[in-house]
Amino acid sequence: MSNKWNSAILLMQNEIKKFQSDTLINNVVADPRTGRLYIGAVNSLYQLNPDLGVESRTETGPKRDNRQCTPPVTDACDNAVDTDNHNKLLLVQGAKDVLVACGSVYRGICSLRNLSNVEQLLYFSDTKGEKSYVASAEESVSVVGVMSYFTKDKDNFTVFLVGKGYGNHDSTKLISTRILQDYGDWVVFDSIIEASAVQANPFLLRYLHDFRFAFKDGGFVYFLFSRTLGVQDTKNYTFISRMCEDDQGYYSYTELQLNCSSTNKYNKAQAAYVATPGEVLAQSFTRSGEYGHVSASDKVLFVTFTSDEDPSSSAMCMYPLRSINKRLVEIIGACYSNNGIINEKPAVYSPYSSKAEELCSSNNQCGAEFLPSPLASKAEYALTAQHPLICKGHMTAVAVAVEKGHAVAFLGTATGEVLKVHLSAQPEVYGRAPGDVTGDKVNKNLLFDTSLQHLYITTEKKIIKVPVQACHLKTDCQSCVAMKDPYCGWCVLEGKCTRKQECRRSSEDNTWLWSPNQQCVEIESFNPPNLSCKKTQQIDINIPTHPRLGSSDSLMCVFGNFTSNAVMVFGSQGLITCALPDPAEIPPTPDRQDFVSVPVKVMVNEKIKVTSGEYRFYNCAATVRKNRNTPCIACVTSEWGCQWNARDHSCSDRDDGVDGDHVVKPQKPDSCPQFESPEPLLIPVGFEIPISFQGRNLEIYTGRRFTMGTELMKHTEREVAQEQGSKFKFTGYEFAYDKQQEVNVSFHIKEKDTERKIDSTLTVVLYNCSVGREDCSLCKHADSTYQCVWCSATRTCVYRELCPSPQPAQCPDPEITDIVPRFGPLNGRISVTIKGSNMGIKKEDIKKITVAGVDCVHQEDRYSVSTSVVCEIGPAKRAPPSDLPFVPTHSGAVEIEVEGGRRGTSQVFFTYRDPKPVAVHPAKGPAAGGTRITITGTDLDTATKDDIAVTVGGFPCEVLSFGKEITCKTGKYRGQKVPSDLLPVQVKYGKNTTKDVTAAYQYSENPKITDYNPKASFLCGGRRIVVMGNGFDLIQKATMRVQPAFDEFTQNPTPVEFVQEALSKNDTVLQFDSPPANSSDSQSLRTFLQLDNVKEELKSFDYHPDPTFNQLNKNVITETSIIIVTGRGFSKAMTAKEAQAFVGDASCHVNILQDDKLILDAPSSQPRAKSKSKRQRRDTTNDLLELVVKFGHGEWKVGSVYYARKDDIPLAIIIPAVIVPMLLFIAVSVYCYRRKSQQAEREYEKVKHQLENLEESVRDRCKKEFTDLMIEMEDHTSDLSEARIPFLDYKTYTDRNFFLPSKDGANDAMITRKLQIPEARRAIVAQALNQFSNLLNSKTFLINFIRTLESRPDFNARARGYFASLLTVALHGKLEYYTDIMRTLLLEMMDEHVQSKNPKLMLRRSETVVERMLCNWMSICLYQFLRDTAGEPLYKLYKALKHQVEKGPVDAKMKKAKYTLNDTGLLGDDVEYSRRVYVTPVKVLNCDTISQVKEKIIDQVYRNLPYSQRPKVECVALEWRPGSTGQILSDLDLTSQKEGRWKRLNTLAHYNVRDNATLVLSRVLHTQSFHQHQDSYEEKNSLLEDDNTFHLVRPADEIDEVKSKRGSMKDKAMTKAITEIYLTRLLSVKGTLQQFVDDFFRSVLCSGSVVPPAVKYFFDFLDEQALRHDNVDEETLHIWKTNSLPSRFWVNILRNPHFIFDVHVTEVVDASLHVISQTFMDACTKSEHKLSRESPSNKLLYAKEISTYKKMVDDYYKGIRQMVPVSDQDMNTHLAEVSRQHTDKLNTQVALHQLYQYASKYYDVIIQSLDEDPAAQNKQLTLRLQGIAAALENKVTDL
Repeated sequence: MSNKWNSAILLMQNEIKKFQSDTLINNVVADPRTGRLYIGAVNSLYQLNPDLGVESRTETGPKRDNRQCTPPVTDACDNAVDTDNHNKLLLVQGAKDVLVACGSVYRGICSLRNLSNVEQLLYFSDTKGEKSYVASAEESVSVVGVMSYFTKDKDNFTVFLVGKGYGNHDSTKLISTRILQDYGDWVVFDSIIEASAVQANPFLLRYLHDFRFAFKDGGFVYFLFSRTLGVQDTKNYTFISRMCEDDQGYYSYTELQLNCSSTNKYNKAQAAYVATPGEVLAQSFTRSGEYGHVSASDKVLFVTFTSDEDPSSSAMCMYPLRSINKRLVEIIGACYSNNGIINEKPAVYSPYSSKAEELCSSNNQCGAEFLPSPLASKAEYALTAQHPLICKGHMTAVAVAVEKGHAVAFLGTATGEVLKVHLSAQPEVYGRAPGDVTGDKVNKNLLFDTSLQHLYITTEKKIIKVPVQACHLKTDCQSCVAMKDPYCGWCVLEGKCTRKQECRRSSEDNTWLWSPNQQCVEIESFNPPNLSCKKTQQIDINIPTHPRLGSSDSLMCVFGNFTSNAVMVFGSQGLITCALPDPAEIPPTPDRQDFVSVPVKVMVNEKIKVTSGEYRFYNCAATVRKNRNTPCIACVTSEWGCQWNARDHSCSDRDDGVDGDHVVKPQKPDSCPQFESPEPLLIPVGFEIPISFQGRNLEIYTGRRFTMGTELMKHTEREVAQEQGSKFKFTGYEFAYDKQQEVNVSFHIKEKDTERKIDSTLTVVLYNCSVGREDCSLCKHADSTYQCVWCSATRTCVYRELCPSPQPAQCPDPEITDIVPRFGPLNGRISVTIKGSNMGIKKEDIKKITVAGVDCVHQEDRYSVSTSVVCEIGPAKRAPPSDLPFVPTHSGAVEIEVEGGRRGTSQVFFTYRDPKPVAVHPAKGPAAGGTRITITGTDLDTATKDDIAVTVGGFPCEVLSFGKEITCKTGKYRGQKVPSDLLPVQVKYGKNTTKDVTAAYQYSENPKITDYNPKASFLCGGRRIVVMGNGFDLIQKATMRVQPAFDEFTQNPTPVEFVQEALSKNDTVLQFDSPPANSSDSQSLRTFLQLDNVKEELKSFDYHPDPTFNQLNKNVITETSIIIVTGRGFSKAMTAKEAQAFVGDASCHVNILQDDKLILDAPSSQPRAKSKSKRQRRDTTNDLLELVVKFGHGEWKVGSVYYARKDDIPLAIIIPAVIVPMLLFIAVSVYCYRRKSQQAEREYEKVKHQLENLEESVRDRCKKEFTDLMIEMEDHTSDLSEARIPFLDYKTYTDRNFFLPSKDGANDAMITRKLQIPEARRAIVAQALNQFSNLLNSKTFLINFIRTLESRPDFNARARGYFASLLTVALHGKLEYYTDIMRTLLLEMMDEHVQSKNPKLMLRRSETVVERMLCNWMSICLYQFLRDTAGEPLYKLYKALKHQVEKGPVDAKMKKAKYTLNDTGLLGDDVEYSRRVYVTPVKVLNCDTISQVKEKIIDQVYRNLPYSQRPKVECVALEWRPGSTGQILSDLDLTSQKEGRWKRLNTLAHYNVRDNATLVLSRVLHTQSFHQHQDSYEEKNSLLEDDNTFHLVRPADEIDEVKSKRGSMKDKAMTKAITEIYLTRLLSVKGTLQQFVDDFFRSVLCSGSVVPPAVKYFFDFLDEQALRHDNVDEETLHIWKTNSLPSRFWVNILRNPHFIFDVHVTEVVDASLHVISQTFMDACTKSEHKLSRESPSNKLLYAKEISTYKKMVDDYYKGIRQMVPVSDQDMNTHLAEVSRQHTDKLNTQVALHQLYQYASKYYDVIIQSLDEDPAAQNKQLTLRLQGIAAALENKVTDL
């Protein structure tokens, strides 16, 4: 099953949405109204859309805090440090659009945030004291909450109830009610109920609460938690508590103990979920009788538990809320009426209280303060769930859904899996949710989306959204129902695995087959069940579960390749009739078979297979293949009903028309002619014995002769003699056979004349006496029926008749060939095996055995006939007294005496000796055992391996080898003391001899693994894993093992293991290469280290699927270029340092490794191919070289590359073009230029050398700068999700695009929203402006209005643009109308330009209202495209450019930079500088002014804040603290250096600030100019004397005259030359930024991906108009498109990134952006740029790329033309959506007011124009305008 799940997981990856958090996720909640998710993580809050896209994010920490300090935490709190803020509680209050978020800092104070934008903080206060401490400051204390209400003084308040455990510095309340508003004395988050014993302080430390869940139902609030019962008892018990929702004093608070399993083994709640059970589970509850009647609509509490006594497993239990409430009512009732007694036992007590047991003696009713409270059930009265669902490992989360009456539970585990369980009467795990199994535990917040179609699974730092089912992945019924998924079923008539509602006719019987029923439509039977392959007819197929067909449904049968129409028999249930194929179309019968199976499919509507099966066509003629010796019997006993024709000797289909004695009917084998009953049944080898047998039914063969044979007769046959009657005789045959003692021989009998086989069942046993009977005893042991005898003459065992000599009465004497072992201990008591022959026939034949003169006790149970005798020896004979002559008695022969007094003596001797173990090596090993120890000494190889046992300190040591040395493997040490004392090693020989090596071995501490790195590998393995720890020296064998993870739900696990031994080891470090894991499922692999017997799981070690590589985009490389390899999954288990790459046979340095990108340095010189081709070529510079990337053991050939050829000019051109003119030139000028040429050559060589060095340095610098930039940009780009890019909101975006270029800039009324209108007139003005808005919505009026204004000479270009922008805002609510107006005006303008023969000039400038309207329209329509697509590459380009500029010196006064793209902004002097890094850390230059340093510090510290929210440079002061005192740094002070009348701005170098210095940035409360901080009046005056300040370079025209006069002309020329050389820096910066520029151009000019509908719509409009006019060619059309989009919109955005992002663009960055935007404009023009040495540097810089960009523009325009058109209706729908989303954010009223100013200014001419327009007269537009003017007539004075 696991393989099926794995394939499903792989297929579903594209459906899985993911969200990755930077920090640990604590809580997840959903807003049921919008489907949004809110994520509370450490230090962050996220707002996600239902597809896990980040809508908003805010940082909540770290904060300066200390638990000892009372908030607010100020500088007075000495121990305050940056503290992580863990989210403790997250609650959604949809009615008020509020999110409650509580953190762990500041004693658990909460905040209120905007539910639509969590960045917006609605309320937070840390000054309200202890009453506002809601959550816990400790990470381990859990907090739960639920929204509720509270009534007071007839007012209804929104509150939330909180349940939390107790931390050392927390509020002392277990449960509290918190208000969400200020009321009376209450403040926000105040605890408004103080009267309950549930919150009192003294008892809290006794009961260790762990709250897991809170919910509301039926007017009650419930809390689920586990707690201990008191100080003495540390065991946890799970309780559910309940109280009335509006309980003013918690008087109704009652606890009920919940037990999971009858013994309450699973005692600690982990997670819970409340849901309806569905009909099936409800019926199961009801049937169990434990809970009374439970209906499908009742609520059930599903809880997962862990066990204190068995940490390896967990369980899920289910409790109907009806049962919980019933039990609680019984508890309360017993307290108030029965003194707390139920069934004569006390059932109630008061927790958290010292009240005596008589607390229930009062007889009052509930609900008053003086009544006993709180109450809790005693353990005897707990509510018990008897049948938990038990699972290995920990279940950490649960969610339950109901599908068609069936409950499905999703159970998250501690290993990151989510199990899917069908909650029927017998709950069954049927699958796992797809997704990466990271090994991180699943968060208890397991949520469904609003449609219940997807599940949000949260692990430690990730959330994935997965479908609850994957029905569609199964393509046939069997695999569909094999899933057992309650969501799925097989839709028979559509041939799909679907949910029931997705199957069109699922309400009809048998059309949708539910997966857990495990049944598909099946063929029950055929009629006829089979058919001869020689016949054809119609067949009935019985399919009882076939769905009913509609009138339009067609039915057909498919037999193999034959198709026939089918009909369903009317009135029958699933009986289908169809035709069988003709015999010619039936496939041939296979060998060794008498039938052929043809696949049958029943199809509906030609394409849908309903069911399938096999139909058998039998072949009677082939039945004889089953047994060729009995053809007739095989024929008539076959299942096909065949008959045998003895005359024809043939088997055929049954035919009742054929009859006679020669025909044998089916199933009558006794009627077959046959031979049987052979005699005798035993035949010896090598001797002819006659065989007689019987014949039957042979009348037809009267007078015929027969022959007989078998395979062992070697193709010879003997004739059979017929005796009287039916008896026959075979003379016999001398068989030869020696492979085994017996073999069955079957004889065939043929009719001699025809060679036809007649049925023969003659089988005899052939035997060979000599096989396995090599001596006399074995021969005599043979069964007497064989008549085997021992033939002395030949010394063999043969058949009696084959031995000429008489058989001896007794066998020869025993012969002993070997004894094992040959050495034994002096004390004996070991077994000795004696091998030989003729050692008796039975065990009783052995009479006596002596070994070296010592009696040996026969072990009868181990006796083998004749060949082997085993006996146990006694101790050796003692040495004789010393006065007797010495006789060596410790060695001697073995003697054996058998039946009949026969004796045998061995030639080999047995020796007694005394083994002496002396030493053990190694002398110590780990307590877990597994150490191979070697014992050395003398005579150790006494006895055998089976006789010895080794122990170490009494603990067994498994013997591995036995010989001169003994090796064994130590077992586990079970003693208490580690390291142990020196223990003896004992060797035991047999039962009586033990030998010790004292103090030989010590058990030491097991090796400890402290850490290992890296913690991931690809499946290909080979990654170097370094394991740190201690005690590794004791380890002999260290291996890394990878095994698939099996659990109790995996069927038939195959034990597979991937092993890798350690490469090196010392006492503290082990090194492995990760083993290659040949597994399709990287997620279920577990990794272990096996250190001898110590097995340690590397729990956080992950295997990842191997990466995938894309084909190389760029195949040509140069010596200095880089290679970019793209793909997916690189960084999951690899770093740049470990990765290897090769071009040919040369290695490439891997510079950068990102998840989707590798950046490699190409080899500086062209390498050779790895394998040389035999075919030599003269020119190999363009030979392809393989680029190979190697990650560990994995190698990937990602493409072929070649080195660019240096431009070689062909010889044919060189000769005429160069050599001939040169010869002429030299001949003419040989005298004149001889000296000159020598000098020129020297100069040339010198310049050439300089240029080569310059070129090389530019190359190297480019390469280095790009690499540095990519590395440093990783920080910026890695987290540049949409949420991190500071996009402007729509209002600010439109304000900046429409109005920032106006004359008032940021003070424009449209941006400030300020209109000075007296309060008394506001209502009148608002009404009049609404009327004016209606008037603008009249197309007649608006067109007239615009034409009139444009006809006025004083209505200049600036006014036209401003007017158009006002109009855009005023009509934003009706963008469809605005577009219509724009089209009308454009058509007029187009006609005007075409008629004036200047069509190319159209849209060139924004000097008309309609041109500005078009610009604004593009801005509106492309806003979303900017956010989704083009914004990110533009932002990266801006950030890269800013980074590149700021990494070198920037002159603060001249606004020139060392690194720029603009030659006019290039810093012409080579300024000495070095980098400095400060504590934050911030990288600055020592030549930076103090203001520049402040800017860089603000940029770094506030990098996650948009520019508008950062402090300004002038608002902060910079203090340097070199010691105990600080020094304020500023740009100018009394220490500033003077050079003549010039004063240099102070830099870090001026103050001598060193690397890693401490700089403090502090806010200045009242912004003052720098000199106001100085100490005295004189200082101020001295600083204000003049403003002749400079930073790095003084202005060129004001160099001190004195110095100027001294300088020579040569110096000046040198200065000029050097300045020009600095232009190469432009090239360096350009090369560094090239990829970012390309990425931006690609995102804007790529029609292959997303093209905004507005662009397609407008370009199609231009195409239509071009066709309408004759004199508009392709070039003109290209110009129109360029002027309408790239030049009008993109150039504007590129020049002004602050129009879309909240950033500040400095003058230096702006100068470079100007160059890029000019390049973009050049790319969009059709005209060719002629370049020369006089061309501006800016033009030359991108000259090479312009042609590529031009092609991109052309392809873009072509691609858009080929796209599917956007209809007017689609465009209007899109525009209406934009209007709906954004109009309410804009200043429509202010725009109308400003527009009216134009109507007022040109009032008379507008009235006159309207009066002259008949259409305007019809609509009374003049009157309407006059009415508006009357209402607004005092408007000018109002302003």
